[in-house]
Amino acid sequence: MNDRIVKIAQARLPTKHGEFESHAFRNAQTGVEHLVLTKGDVTGAPVLARLHSECLTGDVFGSLRCDCGEQLELALQRIATEKRGVLVYLRGQEGRGIGLANKIRAYQLQDVGLDTVDANLALDLPVDARSYKDAVDMLRMLGVQEVRLMSNNPEKAASLETGGIRVVERVAHYLPVTVENHRYMETKRTRMGHALSRSELPASAGAVSEDGLIGA
Repeated sequence: MNDRIVKIAQARLPTKHGEFESHAFRNAQTGVEHLVLTKGDVTGAPVLARLHSECLTGDVFGSLRCDCGEQLELALQRIATEKRGVLVYLRGQEGRGIGLANKIRAYQLQDVGLDTVDANLALDLPVDARSYKDAVDMLRMLGVQEVRLMSNNPEKAASLETGGIRVVERVAHYLPVTVENHRYMETKRTRMGHALSRSELPASAGAVSEDGLIGA
């Protein structure tokens, strides 16, 4: 029995990508509530999975400074196509865990030349404060044992493996690069260890093309 993560409710959730089953969880220690969407039987064979950190600016307002909203859409589309999969929506992880207001403060510094890493450090904040322990616990409670993970972030895969969820495949989660987020993606490649090759990123903002691919 898990006393830290508690399942609160479960209900059908029809979306533009089809019908999912929604599972609401709460971290009893922090009070943070998460949502997991599943489609089909997620137990047994390796299941397509995405750990998605809450991003109000990207997920709700469609910010072009990141690709979070597009990643969320792509993950739901892929799960709907396969008719089997799980999306873990982790709340309390805005701005890689620094919070919404601090993310906007970091944006101010990025507007005057700092990259996303140095902006956080200039505010005496961690580069990435996220933990994926809640995700591991929720997946285990849903009977997930093996996943095909939609991510280019090695930390997510490592956290799942440490928690006993086997990552049998990393599914590249690439999206078209934009003028607004190309520097952000390059920083993730060079300073945060994300699995991107240099050829997948533009040399400069002026070099961005519609078929350029990025991932996060």
